[in-house]
Amino acid sequence: MPLGSLGRKSGRHRPPQSELDGALPDEELESYLAALAPETDAETTAGTSFGNAQVYQLRLQLVANEQLKELAAERQTSPQALATEWVMQRLEWEARQRGY
Repeated sequence: MPLGSLGRKSGRHRPPQSELDGALPDEELESYLAALAPETDAETTAGTSFGNAQVYQLRLQLVANEQLKELAAERQTSPQALATEWVMQRLEWEARQRGY
């Protein structure tokens, strides 16, 4: 008795591209997703904004990242929330220094 695939289908997880080309869009899924989408597109993460906010990436050295995580855990918050709080505090301080 040959071992072969032991009754399994081939290892391919997706249908061949030729089958995908003829596939019709799933109108039910698109309708469902459209119903879930907000009526206004004020919030988006596709670009760099979310509502009235701007999204920035923050790259930290490994040691600084670990320190931020530890401090956030001590304060029972997330590293992102703590970093945002610090930036906002600094911006407020800078504005006071400039007399805004």
